Amino acid sequence: MRSTLLLFLFFTVSFSISAQVSPLNVFERDSVEPGFQVVKIKDVKLKYLTRAAKLTDPRTPLNRVKPLLKKFKKFVPQSFWAKTNVLGINLNEVAFVNWNAGGDNSVSALANARFTRNYKFRYLTWNNDLRLRYGLNAQEGRQLRKTDDQIRIASTFGFRKDTITNWYYSVKASFNTQFSNGYKYPNRTNPISRFMAPGYLFLGAGTSYIPDGKKFNLYISPITQKATFVLDEELSNQGVFGVEAGEHTFMEFGFLVTNSWETEVLKNVLMNHRVSLYSDYIESFGNVDVDWELNFNLTVNKYIKANIGTHVIFDDDIKFDEVADADGNIIDPGIPRIQFKQLLGVGLNYAF
Repeated sequence: MRSTLLLFLFFTVSFSISAQVSPLNVFERDSVEPGFQVVKIKDVKLKYLTRAAKLTDPRTPLNRVKPLLKKFKKFVPQSFWAKTNVLGINLNEVAFVNWNAGGDNSVSALANARFTRNYKFRYLTWNNDLRLRYGLNAQEGRQLRKTDDQIRIASTFGFRKDTITNWYYSVKASFNTQFSNGYKYPNRTNPISRFMAPGYLFLGAGTSYIPDGKKFNLYISPITQKATFVLDEELSNQGVFGVEAGEHTFMEFGFLVTNSWETEVLKNVLMNHRVSLYSDYIESFGNVDVDWELNFNLTVNKYIKANIGTHVIFDDDIKFDEVADADGNIIDPGIPRIQFKQLLGVGLNYAF
């Protein structure tokens, strides 16, 4: 009886083991061209399923599909261009009605625009900046006067030898002039400046320090050519802005250092700094022309901002206190002086 039971148990276990997997060759060589073989794995068919196995239909029932609650965002490939478009206007108005302390009604407006297109990828960087400003003041009892006027374009192209260093071999070009005539008020007959009188063009090569993730740019150029343009005949005949009388251009060759830096010094207070230092090798090496702007932008909300700024210029070629005799001959050409401008305004800004 015992031997019969053992024999029955042996046949049962053998039959169960052989029933799990079909006696098929799992790995089988495929017949292809000579010299190249592909081994494919055949499906293993199970005759008996375990209790943990669950068979599901791969087709998803429609009653389980839910609609999208949020708008689908279209995939946008990464761009290596960063752009800025800002339009703004600052207004200042004073009005009096039967005001015992006295005063004159006045309205001031200053429009400004800034457009930047900056490219940066691995070894290359290319920064382009366009700034436009124009301001007017209307006061009771006198004619319209200009308070600000600026056209400034700058472009810097840089190349670095690897992606670790922050120093670039750079080429820089910048140009600035003004929109309309400038006067020494209250004289409105003889303009002291016009469009492209003066106009300044800087073109040179050097090196730039541009750290990643920071709006900081230091440019050093030992070879920069500066061109001063006076395209107005009347001003050209006066020999102003360093240009000889009757000439329209004045060329200089010298050393240029520029720096721009933009950072948030306090919450909602953005500092914007730009300085340019230039010295001519040939005519007056050591006399440094300075052009320095410092602005603080205070953000009230998305559209309303306040601005506090200063602009300092010192140019050895721009003379003041000129002395002439009765025949108009220049006795004393005058001396250069520091030019200073201060701005304070609240207005609307729109960025897109």
